[in-house]
Amino acid sequence: MSTLRFYAIKETFNRKPIAIEENVRRSELFGKNVFNKNTMRQYLTKDAYKGVMDAIENGVKIDRNIASQISASMKDWALSKGVTHYTHWFQPLTGITAEKHDAFFETIEGGNAIEKFGGGELVQQEPDASSFPHGGIRNTFEARGYTAWDPTSPAFIWETTLCIPTIFVSYTGEALDNKTPLLKALQEVDKAATAVAKYFDKAVTKVNASLGWEQEYFLIDKALAKSRPDITLTGRTLLGHSSAKGQQLDDHYFGSIPARALNYMRDLETQCMLLGIPVKTRHNEVAPNQFELAPIYEETNLAVDHNSLLMDVMEKIADRHNFKVLLHEKPFAGVNGSGKHNNWSLCTNTGVNLLSPGKTPMHNLEFLTFFISTIKAVNDNEELLRATIASASNDHRLGANEAPPAIISVFIGSQLTEVLDTLEKVTKGKISPQEMTDLKLNVVGKIPEILLDNTDRNRTSPFAFTGNKFEFRAVGSTANCANPMTVLNAIVAKQLQDFKIEVDSLIKGKKMKKDDAIFNVLREYIKASKRIRFEGNGYSAEWEKEAQKRGLSNYKTTPIALQAKISDKTIKLYEDLGIMNRVEVIARHEIEIEEYTLRIQIEARVLGDIARNHVVPTAIKYQNILIENVCGLKEIYGADFRKLAKEQMNIIEGISKHIEKINEGVSEMIEARKKANIIEDSEEKAFAYCDKVKLFFDEIRYHCDKLELLVDDEFWPLTKYRELLFTK
Repeated sequence: MSTLRFYAIKETFNRKPIAIEENVRRSELFGKNVFNKNTMRQYLTKDAYKGVMDAIENGVKIDRNIASQISASMKDWALSKGVTHYTHWFQPLTGITAEKHDAFFETIEGGNAIEKFGGGELVQQEPDASSFPHGGIRNTFEARGYTAWDPTSPAFIWETTLCIPTIFVSYTGEALDNKTPLLKALQEVDKAATAVAKYFDKAVTKVNASLGWEQEYFLIDKALAKSRPDITLTGRTLLGHSSAKGQQLDDHYFGSIPARALNYMRDLETQCMLLGIPVKTRHNEVAPNQFELAPIYEETNLAVDHNSLLMDVMEKIADRHNFKVLLHEKPFAGVNGSGKHNNWSLCTNTGVNLLSPGKTPMHNLEFLTFFISTIKAVNDNEELLRATIASASNDHRLGANEAPPAIISVFIGSQLTEVLDTLEKVTKGKISPQEMTDLKLNVVGKIPEILLDNTDRNRTSPFAFTGNKFEFRAVGSTANCANPMTVLNAIVAKQLQDFKIEVDSLIKGKKMKKDDAIFNVLREYIKASKRIRFEGNGYSAEWEKEAQKRGLSNYKTTPIALQAKISDKTIKLYEDLGIMNRVEVIARHEIEIEEYTLRIQIEARVLGDIARNHVVPTAIKYQNILIENVCGLKEIYGADFRKLAKEQMNIIEGISKHIEKINEGVSEMIEARKKANIIEDSEEKAFAYCDKVKLFFDEIRYHCDKLELLVDDEFWPLTKYRELLFTK
């Protein structure tokens, strides 16, 4: 066993578990480090509290005087908890969070000092914008950018720093973050959904999009992870032969949580409680050392912030427990990767989930309106929805017989399919009294009863209805939820706008009753979106053929999938809704396509380095030992040595062949990379890395993994799958 691998394993098994105290109830811990409504009531004046609530609930701009009162109270609260610094916490287009810490400390005359934090520091700051991805919006020498306070997401304390959630925009006003477009999309879906909900309840004045994410991840011992250059530099294993035992016995899924992992989870959950992240569920996932946590649903903007914060907290807590968290969608070949299912719904200020059937025909007609409109939105924008989940890491997972395929489809269950099939047959034009009775009593009136037996889930569906919400299962585990949630809320907002225009037109122009008009529009939506509905096995080859017949896209790699983000249709959608302009849309595409190229480039370099500097030299050393053994046998036994050394000779020959193939593959991959690097067009370069460079990965890996089986375990330099996946 190599020295590095030996000491990594030795260090792992010599560790003692960290004891976690849990003497306080979760409910007592929840939100203690958050400047939430309860805290604000204690620290803010009546006027300041009203100003914040108006901003949160009605989007009213906060007056500077009120901002100064809020900042003073926020500072006093933070200081009472031992905080020394504050930061504008934002989500640039890197996919992670960013922060610059400033101390409350200020000097004054006479050589004295005070703690200071004014309204200006709360509302706005100016971090350097040139070093963040901007997709050509800014020149490198134009560094000015602004962070602006988002009062809808409460400030929180993390590691002695007051963190203030903000948006991030350029000097010229373009969004440079993930939060700004999301907030605009949420505003649009609120307006559109509220207008439609008023058909059924005039008391509705606001609709919030809710989100419940499910975060999957792997826990690997930190010392073992450090012994793998590929994990350290890329977040996944670029080579490694599968373990004899993997997940085939299904003995890890929902099994007893290992003690060390449970200690980590308890520590993580305690921190989440303090930060107001309402985590509720934890369990073993399918693959060895794979786990999942999930929270209670929240308003989407807050849920996105909490998930972004969680990923940072997970890594820091893991470090305390000598773990490495792997959030990559596919860190290990041959076992399940990780996703982040996004469970989405719409809820009114009157307490109604618009995607949950009610007890009356009227409520169920409302449910069908939002249910069918969402399906229609997905059908009309399936390429764009696919683009929101595209990344170099998620490409390994989508369609890999464990996750939804790259083809976007909607699963609704057999009973709801029957309901839609019945609605599809409604008479065109004015509905007859008999049809109305049948629809109200036999179809709409029975939906709650139907759904009692409609709780099955289709794991192969990327977008599935699960009783009172849609589950966007195809989102990757490393993703910022803001990207898919911006698109989903935007396309639903546009569809609801169109729905209201069409219904109003039938009511005013055709003199139809409201219910008749709604049924007529829904009937046409059912027909128009029938192709997107699929109840079968999304992994099957038959579905690929069927999807092609239906005209559905099947973009298996990121460069081709991302093209939907800059189509005229997409740009018009964003501009019509006021979410982003053309410059912002194209800039985001530029950033994502460049990130794809850089990630494949890094993986290619790391793979080449490991193959030539770790695997091949080790194989040669072991081969030399075998050669010495064969020479010794020849010296002792003369011509008869061939029979005695037959297996050694076969191994020597096998090692030589694999070394030759590895060197050939690495050399060709380097040449392909050189050719790709001189391409100036970013999209063309991404396609070159996808089609010309990445294709060598599997071939190089195959021969490296074969050598792992041939070379003596004592010499192999890399920690093996069985050690990474089964060390508790």
